[in-house]
Amino acid sequence: VQLQASGGGLVQAGASLRLSCAVSRRTSSNNGMGWFRQAPGKEREFVASISWRGDSIDYADSVKGRFTISRDNAKNTLYLQMNSLKPEDTAVYYCAVSMRSTSSRTKDTYRYWGKGTLVTVSS
Repeated sequence: VQLQASGGGLVQAGASLRLSCAVSRRTSSNNGMGWFRQAPGKEREFVASISWRGDSIDYADSVKGRFTISRDNAKNTLYLQMNSLKPEDTAVYYCAVSMRSTSSRTKDTYRYWGKGTLVTVSS
């Protein structure tokens, strides 16, 4: 299973971006998915997650109300709509496929990871 994240770029504070994550194929089970990010010099942190059915969604407090996670299982694609971006959102954003069907904010529950896409927000 390969994941390819795209949609990152350089934007000004207050702008919006939409990240996409294309998954090469479905796994043998129904999997939750998530977005994480890693800023320079910091650990990778949870951003958002979504269950297989899309009926359970979780956000980090820092992005709640500004970011929206969604998925299209028919297209094997995960999305992250990011609005009202702030300089502190600057990071490499990674998408991941969980070993569980539920939503999870724990990195250890994710089995497959993409290479990441860079988001830079200038002030």
